[in-house]
Amino acid sequence: MWRCDEHHSKYTNLNDCLNHLNTIQKQKVVHGQHCIWYGECGNSTKVPEKKLNCNYTGPPIPLPDQEGQDLLQELCPGLVYGDNKVCCDTQQLKTLKNNIQIPLQYLSRCPACFFNFMTLFCELTCSPRQSDFVNSTQFSAFNKSKTNVDEVTYYISQTFANAMYNACSDVQAPSTNVKALSLLCGRDASQCTPNNWIKYMFDINNGQVPFAIDPIFSDVPTAGMTPMSNVTFNCTQSLDDGSGPCSCQDCSEACGPTPVAPSVLPPWTILGLDAMTVIMWCSYIAFLIIFFGVVLGAWCYRKRMVTSEYGPILDSNRPHSINSDGDATCCETLGERFENCLRVLFSSWGSLCVQHPLTVILTSVVLVSICSAGLTYMRITTNPVELWSSPSSRARQEKDYFDQHFGPFFRTEQLIITTPVNASFVFSPTSGPDIHFSSILNITLLHQVLDLQTAITNLTAEYKGETVTLKDICLSPLAPYNDNCTILSVLNYYQNSHEVLDREIADDSPTALDDTSPLHEACMGTFGGPVFPWLALGGYEGTAYNNATALVITFPVNNYLNDTDKIGKALAWEKVFIDFVKNYDNPNLTISFSAERSIEDEINRESNSDVTTIVISYVIMFVYISLALGHINSFWTVLVDSKISLGIAGILIVLSSVACSLGIFSYIGIPLTLIVIEVIPFLVLAVGVDNIFIIVQTYQRDERMPEEELHQQIGRILGEVAPSMFLSSFSETVAFFLGALSSMPAVRTFSLFAGLAVFIDFLLQISCFVSLLGLDIKRQEANRPDILCCVKLSEGQQGKSEGCLFCFFKKIYAPFILKDWVRPLVVTVVNKVEIGLDQRLAMPDDSYVLDYFGNLSEYLHTGAPVYFVVEDGHDYKTSEGQNAVCGGVGCNSNSLVQQIYTASLLNNFTKINNVPSSWLDDYFDWVKPQSSCCRYYNTTGAFCNASVVDKTCVHCRPMTTSGKQRPNGTEFMRFLPMFLSDNPNIKCGKGGHAAYSTAVDLIENNTDVGATYFMSYHSILKTSSDFIDALKMARELTDNITQAIGPQDKTYSVFPYSVFYVFYEQYLTIIYDTAFNLGVSLAAIFVVSTVLLGFELWSAVLVSFTIAMILVNMFGVMWLWNISLNAVSLVNLVMCCGISVEFCSHIVRAFSVSTRSSRVDRAEEALAHMGSSVFSGITLTKFGGILILALSKSQIFQIFYFRMYLSIVLLGAAHGLIFLPVLLSYAGPSVNKAKIMAARNRFVGTEREQLIY
Repeated sequence: MWRCDEHHSKYTNLNDCLNHLNTIQKQKVVHGQHCIWYGECGNSTKVPEKKLNCNYTGPPIPLPDQEGQDLLQELCPGLVYGDNKVCCDTQQLKTLKNNIQIPLQYLSRCPACFFNFMTLFCELTCSPRQSDFVNSTQFSAFNKSKTNVDEVTYYISQTFANAMYNACSDVQAPSTNVKALSLLCGRDASQCTPNNWIKYMFDINNGQVPFAIDPIFSDVPTAGMTPMSNVTFNCTQSLDDGSGPCSCQDCSEACGPTPVAPSVLPPWTILGLDAMTVIMWCSYIAFLIIFFGVVLGAWCYRKRMVTSEYGPILDSNRPHSINSDGDATCCETLGERFENCLRVLFSSWGSLCVQHPLTVILTSVVLVSICSAGLTYMRITTNPVELWSSPSSRARQEKDYFDQHFGPFFRTEQLIITTPVNASFVFSPTSGPDIHFSSILNITLLHQVLDLQTAITNLTAEYKGETVTLKDICLSPLAPYNDNCTILSVLNYYQNSHEVLDREIADDSPTALDDTSPLHEACMGTFGGPVFPWLALGGYEGTAYNNATALVITFPVNNYLNDTDKIGKALAWEKVFIDFVKNYDNPNLTISFSAERSIEDEINRESNSDVTTIVISYVIMFVYISLALGHINSFWTVLVDSKISLGIAGILIVLSSVACSLGIFSYIGIPLTLIVIEVIPFLVLAVGVDNIFIIVQTYQRDERMPEEELHQQIGRILGEVAPSMFLSSFSETVAFFLGALSSMPAVRTFSLFAGLAVFIDFLLQISCFVSLLGLDIKRQEANRPDILCCVKLSEGQQGKSEGCLFCFFKKIYAPFILKDWVRPLVVTVVNKVEIGLDQRLAMPDDSYVLDYFGNLSEYLHTGAPVYFVVEDGHDYKTSEGQNAVCGGVGCNSNSLVQQIYTASLLNNFTKINNVPSSWLDDYFDWVKPQSSCCRYYNTTGAFCNASVVDKTCVHCRPMTTSGKQRPNGTEFMRFLPMFLSDNPNIKCGKGGHAAYSTAVDLIENNTDVGATYFMSYHSILKTSSDFIDALKMARELTDNITQAIGPQDKTYSVFPYSVFYVFYEQYLTIIYDTAFNLGVSLAAIFVVSTVLLGFELWSAVLVSFTIAMILVNMFGVMWLWNISLNAVSLVNLVMCCGISVEFCSHIVRAFSVSTRSSRVDRAEEALAHMGSSVFSGITLTKFGGILILALSKSQIFQIFYFRMYLSIVLLGAAHGLIFLPVLLSYAGPSVNKAKIMAARNRFVGTEREQLIY
C-alpha cells in the first residue's frame, strides 16, 4: 500500500503526493479492465509447434464453456470469482496446462512452491489485471483482423521472485537424487538464483517459450507499471485449500536446527605423547625394576645363606633328593604313569615299524594314494565373496536377499581418462564472465575419446561359438522400447555422435529432461536416462564441472543370479575389453581402467606369477633339509653318513600329508582357497621337518645299549621323543580344528585343512618315516652310500660323534644364556595395529588395476551406490505405512526418506552423500490428477502413456478433493504397475520404468508390494577405515529406521546394501574374531599340554604364556612394519600359534622329564638337547625359504607372507630358544619325583644309571 506519510520526502507538499496517488489509482482502474492478449493466433517462428497469443486490449472476457472454467479452477483457482472474467480463453488454459506438466511433476511435492510458481504463470496468462504488470512491446501480423504478440515485458516484484525461489530451492527430484531446480533452472541448483531462474524460464532461446518475455524485477512501480506482487506462501505454511506445509526434505526451514555431527574425540595423549605408548613403557619399566629387584634380592640371599635356590641338598643315602624328601604326590604319580603309557606305546610301535618296514611303507603309500585321489574333486574358490564372507554373516544374507528380489548388482566396466596435453581454453558466453575449461574438455580430445568409446562399444567376443557384443550384455533400462546400452559418459550429452559434438549451440543444463535449444538435441543419453556430471567427470572442486581434469566412462553390464551362460558371455566380453584397452595407444590420453573380472583375474595372475618364487623358496628348504639331516663323522664316510634320500623321503611325507588333507576335504566337497594352498605347506613343513630333525638327531646322539637290537633302539628313541611330537602335533591339531569355529571362511577353511594335515603328518612320521629311518640306518651300518645303496663300500671304522650344532648348544649357547647375569636381560615389546586391507595390496606390482585404484580415489566425486532395502511385510497401501516411508507433504518427520535425507546433510560423518531416490514419492507425483502422466484407455483399462494423443485416454483419478489425495488400498495397487512400466518423456518425466522397475518387487499377481529399495550414494571412500565407517553408519541408520517405521510385532526390517559390504563386514568384528581364534587356540594348547605333559599344570601355563608373548610381540611387529589386521594376517596369526607350539613344547617337555638337580641345570639340558633340533628343524629351514619371498612381485606376499613369516620364525626362535629357557630356570616346575624314581628303576644296572643322579 502506497502511503504519503511514508514517502513525504519525495514531494514538496501533501497535495503533490495525493495527486500522484490519485493518478496511480486511476491507472489501476483502467488497467484492471484491460487485457494485452486473448486467444491464440499464428505459430511461433522460434518454436513452430507452439502458438503465439492474439493481441487484444479490451476488458477481460468470461470463459465461454465448462471445460475452460474447470481448467481455470484446476490451474488458477485464485482467479475464480464472479463470472470468471479473465484474459485467456480455454485453448490458452489447455496450452498452459501442457506447458507446466514437467514443473508440476517436480514442484508439486511442495504445495507452497507450486502455488507460487503457478501464480507467476497464471497472472501472466489470464489475470484480469494483466495490463498492470504485462506490457506488449512487439507484434506481427496474423491475418487482416488479428495480430500476434511477439514480445512482452513482465514486471515482477523482487519480493515475489525471492519468495517463489525460497519456497522451491530445496525441493528434491527423488528419481535423480538432485534438487528439482537443477532440472528446471538451466544450471545446477547451487548456481540458481530467483532472477536467473525466472529469466531462464522466459528466455526465447530455451526452446519452450514461443515468444520473448522480458522480466523486470522491482518492488516499486516502474515505467507506469505496477509489478506483480501477489500473495506468496512460505514452504513451512499450509495453503488455503488445506494442503499441508512442505516436508523437511523439500523445505530446510521446516527441519529445525541443522544436525551437527558428533565431535571427533581428540587422540588420547599423556604429556603430548600417545597415551598407550606411555602406559606400556611405564608398565614395562616398572616390571623391569621389580624383576631386577627380586633377582638381586634372591642372589644376595643365596650368597648370604650359602644354599641353592632349591634349599639344602642334604647328605642322604637315598640316590636322589630334590626339593623335599617326601613321597611323590598323587598328581605326580598319575603324570608318570600316563607318561610311561605313552613311552611304552610309542616304543612298541616304533619297534614294530622297524621290524616290518615294507608293510608299513606300502600301507602308508596306499592310504596316501586313496586320500590324495580326492584331489580330482578339488575346487578352488577365487570368488572374493565366497573367500571373505561367511554364508551366515549378516552382509552375505542381505546380499542374497537383495539378489533374489532385485537381481544382482550390475557389473561395472569403467575407464578414467586424463590427458598430458595442455589444451585448456576459455569460452566467452553472450552474457556473464568468461568460463575456463580444462584440457580434457577440449573438443579435439573429446573426439578422440569418442573414437575410443565407439571402438569399445563395437567390440565382439566369442562364447561357446556365439558372437557376444556389448548390446547382448549391457544394461538397457528402457528395453524393449529403447535397447541402447547405458553409457555414463560426458559424450552421451551429445548422443555419442561426432556430428552432434561439433554443433555449437547446446543446452545449459546437462541434467535437464530435454534439450531446449533451437537444435532440440535430447539431453538424455541415448539409453533414455540422464548422465549426471558427478558420474561422468572427475577432478574438480564443488560443482565447477568446467574444471574437470578427468573423464569417467562407465559401461554397466547386466549381472545374473545362477545363470552361468549369461555370466560367461559377460566374462568373455570383459576379457576382450581388457585386452583392447591394455593395447590401446594414444599419446594424448592417459587411461586407467577396470572390469568386473579384473580383481579376480589379477589375484589369479598374482598367484601364478609367484609360483616360481614359491618353488625356489621350497627348493632351498628341501636342499637344506636333505643336507642337514646327515651327520658326517669323517671325510671318508661322507657318502655313507649322508641322509639325502632320507631327507627327501621326509619332505615327501610332509607333502603327502598336505595332499591327504586336501584330498579328504575335496571328497567332502569343501573348496580350497589360495590361502590354504600358499600357507599350509609352509606350516606343515615347519612342523614336520622339526619332528624329523628331532627323531634323526636323537638317534645320532644315542648309543645302542648292550644286547639291544636296532628295532629296540629306535623303539626306545621313539618312546622318548614321540610323546613330545605328539604333544606339539595334537596341540596344533586341536587348536586348528577349534579355529574352524570362526565365521570367516578364509580362517575356517585354513584351520580345517591345517589341523588335518598336521595330524596326518604326525601319523606318517611315527610310522612310515620311522620305517624309512630303520632302513637308512641298516644301509649306513652296512657301509652303503646314500642314494646308491646297491653299492657296498669297503668296511671302515664307524663311530659316533656329537654334531657341531649340538656341541654349540650344549657347550656354548646353553651355558651362556643361562648365566646369572644374562638371564635378566630378556625383553619384549607390544603396541597397536591398524585394521583393514588396502585392496591395492592384493594386486601384483605391475597390475593395471593399481593405476585405476589410485585414480579412483583421486578423481571420483561419488562413492558406491547404497540401497536401503525394506523387506517384504511393510504395508504401502495405508496412509500410516506410506507416511512411515515417504519424504513429501504429510510424511512422518522420522520417515525412511527423511532420515536418509538428514543423514546426507552430514555426509562427512555418515558417508551418505545424496538424498535417496524414492519410488513412492515419485509415484504420488505421477498419479496426481493434475498431471498428464497417469492415464488409461477408458475402453480397455490399459495404460496410456503421456505422449499418446488419443481421446479415449482419461486421467486415472478425478479432479476432486478425494482424487487429489494419495491413492490407498486397491487404487494404490491398480496404478502402481502402470507407473513402473512408464518410460519418462518430455510430457512426463516421472515415469518409473527406468529408475524403479527393479526397485519394487510386486507380489501376489501385482496385488501387493513386497520388498523395495530406496537408492542413494556413499560419499567418496578412499581408505579401509572409510569403507568400514560407511558400513557401520549405514547399519546404525537403518536400525533407527526399522525402529521408526515398523510395528511393535514387526517381522521385517530395513537394511543397507552396497557391493563392498560383504568384503568389509569382517572388519566390524575382526578384533573379536582375532581374540576368539587366538584365545581358543591358546586354551586348546593349554588343555592338551596339561594332559600330555603328565598333568603338569604349571608347565602348560608356561607353554601357553610363552606362546601368548609371541603373539603379543607379533602384534608389535605388525604395528612397526605396517601390517594391518585382516583375514590374511589373522590366518598367519593362527599359524603362528601353531608354529610357536613347536618352538616351546619340546623345550618344556625336555625340561619336565629332566632329572638334573636344579632348574638351571634342567633348562640347560633341555636347551642343549632339544634346542639344536628346533633351531635346525624350524629356524634354519625356514629362514632361507622366507628370504626368497621378499623377491615376490606380489605386494600381499611381501607384506603378509615375507614380513609375517620372517617375524614368526625370528620371534618364535627368540622366545623358544632364549626367553623360555630363562623363564624355566626361574619359574619352571619342580622335578616330578615319580618320574625320577621311574627313571632310576628303568635304567638301574645300565651305563645310563649315573646320568639320572
